[in-house]
Amino acid sequence: MPTEYRTHTCGELDKKDAEKEVKLSGWVHSRRDHGGVIFIDLRDHYGITQVKVNPDVKDAFVVADKVRSEFVVQVTGKVIARPAAMVNPKLDTGEIEIDVSAVEILNESLTPPFEIDKEQQVDEELRLKYRYLDLRRVKLQEYIKLRHQVIKFIRNYLDERGFIDVQTPIMANSSPEGARDFIVPSRLHPGKFYALPQAPQQFKQLLMVAGIDKYYQIAPCFRDEDPRADRAPCEFYQLDLEMAFVGQEDVFQSQEPLWVELTEKIAGKKILKKPFPRIPYREAMLKYGSDKPDLRFDLEIQDVSQIFTDSKFQVFKSVLENKGVVRCLKAEGAGKKFSRKHIDELTAIAQENGAKGLAYIIYEGGELKSPILKFLSEKEIAKLAQISDAKDGDIVFFGADEEKIVCQALGAVRSELGKRLELTNSNEIAWAWITDFPMYQYDEQADKIDFMHNPFSMPQGGMKDLESKSPLDILAYQYDIVGNGYELSSGAIRNHRPDIMYKAFAIAGYNKEQVDKNFGHMIKAFKYGAPPHGGYAPGIDRILMVLTGNENIREIIAFPKNGSAYDPMLDTPAEVSEKQLKEVHIKTNIKNNVTPQETSQ
Repeated sequence: MPTEYRTHTCGELDKKDAEKEVKLSGWVHSRRDHGGVIFIDLRDHYGITQVKVNPDVKDAFVVADKVRSEFVVQVTGKVIARPAAMVNPKLDTGEIEIDVSAVEILNESLTPPFEIDKEQQVDEELRLKYRYLDLRRVKLQEYIKLRHQVIKFIRNYLDERGFIDVQTPIMANSSPEGARDFIVPSRLHPGKFYALPQAPQQFKQLLMVAGIDKYYQIAPCFRDEDPRADRAPCEFYQLDLEMAFVGQEDVFQSQEPLWVELTEKIAGKKILKKPFPRIPYREAMLKYGSDKPDLRFDLEIQDVSQIFTDSKFQVFKSVLENKGVVRCLKAEGAGKKFSRKHIDELTAIAQENGAKGLAYIIYEGGELKSPILKFLSEKEIAKLAQISDAKDGDIVFFGADEEKIVCQALGAVRSELGKRLELTNSNEIAWAWITDFPMYQYDEQADKIDFMHNPFSMPQGGMKDLESKSPLDILAYQYDIVGNGYELSSGAIRNHRPDIMYKAFAIAGYNKEQVDKNFGHMIKAFKYGAPPHGGYAPGIDRILMVLTGNENIREIIAFPKNGSAYDPMLDTPAEVSEKQLKEVHIKTNIKNNVTPQETSQ
């Protein structure tokens, strides 16, 4: 690999290279003066090598005396083995150093706004403003390399199994379902707009109609959604994949080995259960209060409504009379670890998720402690202990409300308990398939039945169930793959029959004319013989989050936007000129454009 600037990288030399004359180039990671000898840790993408500049090498010493952190320098010298007492086991190159004969400054550096050679807490806004410096940090370099390895591995895996990489359009049509679109005005067609694709969903289904048997791409997707810790604003990348002539289990059998190999071979982590559990949606919501449960720990929610049907405790009784539920969650050992302050913090989490409060019973020293005990009968207390299997040192928490709120609240409390009771292992990943999602849900705001997720999914039971079952009892061939509390992907076996599609939309209140207006191109294509097909689309960013154990998605994206969907490095979104707006036939009515960033200052 010799070049004009280096014979080796800063990460490859070791004892077998002793006595070699070498040339290295990189950034000054750190510089130290020890008794008149200058030591420089030289860093590049591949690692760090220590170089030593003695004062008797005058020209080199004069230059080395000028260098500071993040200067770009080139050094020439001889590889020498370090004495045993001076070996640095933390570095791959820790057994050697370079005895320098020449130093050249290739480029100077201003003093960085934060220290790059130390892992320390730095304000995220400052990191994003100087992201090109932040990316020099060793941890982020490793994330960038891991991202490359993951995508390369995915491509190789799918290529070997007959999948074809097909690029679909970026300038597409606006779709009425899903999140908000980013729209792009057309210069050539005044008053009309393209939309950046939220996903290549329609295109990949049309590829199935076209006879492409196995399709995939690492697809850029665009959604105008609010940011959150596990969702990047504006744009993200996903593995978009579709297969013809498959059922749900075919997709699982085809794709599960990919997740196994990514976890074990690329991330070097342990999978808790193989094959991955298949958990129906309603079971997941009952047991874990979430359709993306963290299964690294076993805390399960239990329905105890039957205990309190005739209770004198008015809170529980009124909930049940209004067709709500009472459920409990036993936190084993929490009674020995949690103070009242901890319980109050868990109560606040429940309230943030819609609950009015969080009742509890502490089992301690053979006694029970709780503000609600005086309202419960001995029979109710005994039955509760039997069902929950509560023992000394445990706390049983309760949720009582409509089912949706109880799921949200106890699900959030369960996740927090997993952290506080230290039940999660960062070196383990618990993958699972969540299956049997309801086809429809009741939209209270609109006072109507609507699709719960993807309207293009095939209903289980096909036309027969659509015609005979109550809409809220119809299940779809929809599934998610989840890991450690995150949804990595939604997927489905698609509805490939026009007659079933019209009926499915009719139940949700859409007539034939509306379906044809919005999805006529899909219906028309399916009338020419669409095969049964299905797939899924896991997000690359979330895959990296789970494989690295990160809780902030911005850590594993090279150039992310901040929590306000603003890029402080590029100062974007930004205004454009009146000329540009005129060219695309746009006139704004906003006089003072102010970014969210500016309003927060």
